[in-house]
Amino acid sequence: MTKQTDIKSDPKCHAVDPDRLAAGQWSHKSNRQIGEGDIHASYSADRIGMGKPVRKPFRFAGGLWVCVGCSGKSAEAYRLSRPTEFAGETFDYGERVRNGRAGRSDPNGFYHGMRIRHSAQDYILTGPAETFFEGEREQLSLF
Repeated sequence: MTKQTDIKSDPKCHAVDPDRLAAGQWSHKSNRQIGEGDIHASYSADRIGMGKPVRKPFRFAGGLWVCVGCSGKSAEAYRLSRPTEFAGETFDYGERVRNGRAGRSDPNGFYHGMRIRHSAQDYILTGPAETFFEGEREQLSLF
């Protein structure tokens, strides 16, 4: 993640409503997470590593994104691209891990080019990762 002192001036960092990053709380009564923000709820690094479909992506800047890391008041995410829109080499998680050091040193990030599925559709994670951090609370408009 980007250092807090650099975060506001980095074009790959975005201030969002804090509610979007909220972890929420588990409700035993309803047997589900209550108050979880859409960015936090999209966390899918665990599912990607197991070859399972990702959780519901969140929308930002006209695209779909999936969170791969949450740290307190910020999150790291990759944009989803359709396979026809992605020009680079693609791979699955296992292939990336077998590639060892090269995968971890990719300037576009570890998940860049990774094939994933969501709602029975194929996507490619496109990096570099971008950071989402707590900004001002959004005011709802009456009109």
